[in-house]
Amino acid sequence: MSRSISAERAASLPALISLRTALVMILLCGGVYPLTVTALGNLLFPEQATGSLLTDNGAVVGSRFVGQSFQSAYYLQGRPSAAGYDPFSAGGSNLAVSNPALRERAEQASQALQTRYNVLAKDIPVDMLTASGSGLDPHISPESAHLQAERIAQARKMPVAEVHSLIEQHTEGPELWLFGQPRVHVLQFNLDLDARKSMP
Repeated sequence: MSRSISAERAASLPALISLRTALVMILLCGGVYPLTVTALGNLLFPEQATGSLLTDNGAVVGSRFVGQSFQSAYYLQGRPSAAGYDPFSAGGSNLAVSNPALRERAEQASQALQTRYNVLAKDIPVDMLTASGSGLDPHISPESAHLQAERIAQARKMPVAEVHSLIEQHTEGPELWLFGQPRVHVLQFNLDLDARKSMP
């Protein structure tokens, strides 16, 4: 009798070990680890852990890493977005350079920009014609920003030199002086623009 009980216990031992291991792993990976990482993130990197939010007069107006659509002539406008700047639909158009649809879209955008800014096609920065890989890029090139300076100055009735100067102030260099290109953060520029010169 005792031998059969011992045999039954021995047979159930692997199942108990597996159950205990699963419970411990669930507790560690589903509770302790996420809570610890979240707490450390909030402690060491409070701004990044909360989304790198940007505020204006105490109100959250966006994130440092997510672009927004600006259509008004009073503002600096970002690059095209295949996702409509929707974080839940982030992604590029997935169209190859050889795709006729991409070429047609770029040509249409080029024609519109040539008319709007009275420039030649070769003078239009490429980031004004193409969407970023994520569709959420909050930056544009300094060349794209300077191209829009005259429009902004006319709309806000301010000297165009002041707009150019503000663009220069907002031009960020490559990360660690090595990675990436010079760029202008569209939302931060527009917030500063509103603070300096309100719309008529």
